[in-house]
Amino acid sequence: MLSILRMSRSDWRTRMTRRRWLLVAGALAVLLLVASVVTLFFVDEPLRRYTEAKMNASLTGYTVTIGKLRWSPINFSLDLRDTVIVQDQQPDPPVASIERLYASVHWRALLSGRVVGDILIEHPVVALNLRQARAEIDDPTPVKDKGWQHALQAIYPLKIDELRITRGDITYQDQGPFKPLQIHDLEVAASNIRNVHSERGVYPSPMSLRARVFDAGSVAATGWADFLAEPYAAFMADITLDGIALDYFKPITNRYNLTVDKGTLSASGEVEIAPRFKSVKLWAATVDGIQVDYIHTPAQAGVAKRAARETIQAAERAQDPGLQLRVDRLDIVKGTVGFVNRTTPQSYRVFVSDAAATLTNLSSLPSGETAVATLHGRFMGSGPASAGFKLHPTRPGPDFDLAVQIDETDLRTMNDLLRAHGNFDVVAGHFSLYSELRARNRQIVGYVKPLFQDMEVYDAKQDRNKNIARKAYEAVVGAASRVLQNRPRDEVATRVEISGRLDNPNPSLLATIAGLVENAFFKAILPGFEAQLRRSHH
Repeated sequence: MLSILRMSRSDWRTRMTRRRWLLVAGALAVLLLVASVVTLFFVDEPLRRYTEAKMNASLTGYTVTIGKLRWSPINFSLDLRDTVIVQDQQPDPPVASIERLYASVHWRALLSGRVVGDILIEHPVVALNLRQARAEIDDPTPVKDKGWQHALQAIYPLKIDELRITRGDITYQDQGPFKPLQIHDLEVAASNIRNVHSERGVYPSPMSLRARVFDAGSVAATGWADFLAEPYAAFMADITLDGIALDYFKPITNRYNLTVDKGTLSASGEVEIAPRFKSVKLWAATVDGIQVDYIHTPAQAGVAKRAARETIQAAERAQDPGLQLRVDRLDIVKGTVGFVNRTTPQSYRVFVSDAAATLTNLSSLPSGETAVATLHGRFMGSGPASAGFKLHPTRPGPDFDLAVQIDETDLRTMNDLLRAHGNFDVVAGHFSLYSELRARNRQIVGYVKPLFQDMEVYDAKQDRNKNIARKAYEAVVGAASRVLQNRPRDEVATRVEISGRLDNPNPSLLATIAGLVENAFFKAILPGFEAQLRRSHH
């Protein structure tokens, strides 16, 4: 009691002040708890339903469901959890799910006198399959009219100025036994979307992107954007690709009769996508270890002439300034490039292995530079092969020079081709080929010169199980090849002159060359075998 009486008046006042603040803090805590409960039951749920309805009113062809919504009156933020987006035509499975979408006031922008918001999207998972992709393509409503921007703005009343995406996953599953195309750990950051920090420019918003592609590949991009461009946003960025596995693209390449196995792509360049301008520039690119075959099927024969016209038209459209493509340098190392023909009774494959190729200065627009391509490898895994190609910067084009050389390929590696076209095979010999072609003003001239050395067609031991007609035919082929031989060098050779137009009737440059070689090989080198065989039976 004496201690209380001895307490100074100032100490007593200090204690009372502390007690008041404790009481006030306790009261505020209770009020916040009550406010949170009230918000949860009387604000959050109605606001969730309202936001969900507003988003769906903005969208066309898609429906959004919001799992939970939390509104914070303290920092004026919205926190959405477990948002799911489905495509109306193909609702199963959902095309996207977002673990968390957080929207809040961009406080730093207030210093500039602008009231704008930030959006954070955590762990979005986008999953598309072929059915959904086709439904989107067939939908008459363009993507730009789907209402995605309005739906995003419907979440938060303020205009969005900063956007971040973290831990994103994107998967595309095609039909058939193909590995899905997957992008993991997607990180995107974009700021100044509403351009509150600078004067309006072409690309006022800095942005960055990085992700893991497939198993071990990666992509990174740094650049600028104009998110307010109409009718859709515009982007310009430096991009780097590293170790992108190419066999994942089988679902796409198979549709163009290309089969791709193994191989990786690494590249650096610049990409610009805008409503009235599109540009892709590769400064340097390397394709390592690719194995690719072009499959020629009977179904393609009927569209050859149409493909020819489309090839020429594509070359003319390349002058359109709305689309630009440039490759400064592309290298292919340790590759295998093949051609599979399934239009003959017995299919066959010809290929170049250990291929090393380089392409420089390729541009879709007149650049004043000559595009140059070189190729070195082993034809049929046997004989040294090389090719040189020059595409000149002339229009309408294509104007080019092509030279091909194949030396001393083991002829036995070509037996499938010989059986398919000549109805015979060989037990020994070597094959060489030399060709030069020149195209100007869609007129092509040149020559193809196949060469055979030491060719042996008939072998009694190897052919003992063949019927008499087959043995007789191959014997005649062998005899005819000996008649055509250059005796001092023991060679069979001829030279076929070439002339004609590129766009009539041949379907494309590659098909033109293939047809020329085929004609030279089978119609010039081995003429009259069938007639000689018929005469031998009479």
